[in-house]
Amino acid sequence: MIMHKKNKSITIFLFLLPALVLFIGILIWPIFASVHHSLYQYPTFSDPGEFVGFQNYIDLFNKQYDFGKAVVNALILAALSVFIQLPLALGLALMLGKGIKGERFYLSVYFTPVLISAVVIGMLWEKIYNPIYGLVVKGAEALNIIDKLPPEGLLGNPKTALLAVFIPTIWQYVGYHMLLMYAGIKGVSSELREAAMLDGATDGQVNRYIIIPIIKPIIKVSIIFAITGSLKSYDLIKVFAKDAYNCSYKVPSLLLVRYAFHNAGGIASAIAVIMIVMCFAFAILINWLFKERDLYGKK
Repeated sequence: MIMHKKNKSITIFLFLLPALVLFIGILIWPIFASVHHSLYQYPTFSDPGEFVGFQNYIDLFNKQYDFGKAVVNALILAALSVFIQLPLALGLALMLGKGIKGERFYLSVYFTPVLISAVVIGMLWEKIYNPIYGLVVKGAEALNIIDKLPPEGLLGNPKTALLAVFIPTIWQYVGYHMLLMYAGIKGVSSELREAAMLDGATDGQVNRYIIIPIIKPIIKVSIIFAITGSLKSYDLIKVFAKDAYNCSYKVPSLLLVRYAFHNAGGIASAIAVIMIVMCFAFAILINWLFKERDLYGKK
């Protein structure tokens, strides 16, 4: 009996070993390597240079690197995602979850941008924002409000650049979050909805007191994805950013890539470590905020 249990444990371990090796090699080891590299200068990929301790982290917030501005921009994108993108996705999911006519068609339409490459989307919206022939300019001319637009374009004006970058992000990922929530809504028993309607509940009350509480775990996952995705955003913004350092909408990932290939590997590693810590911290915070309370109100 003991040998049988031992053989079973060995078998389970052998089956898990490939996944464990990949997990350590792809996720765990790079994190420890980044922490190590962040404590050195690393002027090149092969030369660690001088040990500087936490000086790289201190230097990041000097005006030379302007990392603080990049973090603020990423947090603004995260806040816009949570308070604009996710409510929009939830509203669409609730509407489609009721079983409207053409439901499958609308699902396909809203989800299509998720399947398009971020580079293609960036190039598309760059043409839309073009200050000479873009759709935004042509629409403003038709409405006779062209004087309200900055002459250098929405992407070229520091006051509008970040918002202009966020709009394509909404368009690209709202369908992704909508599909997650839609799947959860479809999993709710139709008998609950019918019973509430028979008791006189309106659609809004059914959504508020039945549907949304049931899909709360999915909403939590969407919030985590939205925040961590905003903190790690790179590809779409890179298409807009002709200069990753001087653009008004720089984010940590743009600075990371810039310094990784410009003889500042220690600085780039410090940025990577801070991004990892921020993502983990927000994930833990959101899990704590969504933790269910017991009968006595304790978590």
